[in-house]
Amino acid sequence: MAGHSLAGELKRQRQDMRLLIDFASPTALLRERSLTSTLPIVGNGPPGTFVLFPNGLRVSLPTDQIVFADDASGHVRVGFGGMQFVGFEEGRLVFVRVRELFPEHQLSPARSHIMRLEPQWVAAISEDGRPVWPAGWQNESHE
Repeated sequence: MAGHSLAGELKRQRQDMRLLIDFASPTALLRERSLTSTLPIVGNGPPGTFVLFPNGLRVSLPTDQIVFADDASGHVRVGFGGMQFVGFEEGRLVFVRVRELFPEHQLSPARSHIMRLEPQWVAAISEDGRPVWPAGWQNESHE
């Protein structure tokens, strides 16, 4: 790809990143391999992306929303392009899909529109470069 560099791609990804979640340490990233087929597959969506915890827990992430993912520093950091943190519900951190990053025909019709994470799985959340949780989140109703 002439004219494209890794640094340029990372800059573009960060510009598209609305939400950044730092998961607790130690965690690792697992990305399923993309399967190639000679037959057209419609509405299947991308391969899965998971956060792996030392106790064997695998937390699924909305792969079609990921614009950045890294686990080089001993914990997983994931940037999402069309998700927003909306607060707490029943003791969990709640995120909603606010826009799609791909055309409808490339997405799974079974994709989730809400992501819920246990607070102990997450070290920090930033939106548009500003910390929003734990320190930046001010909501009297959170548990």
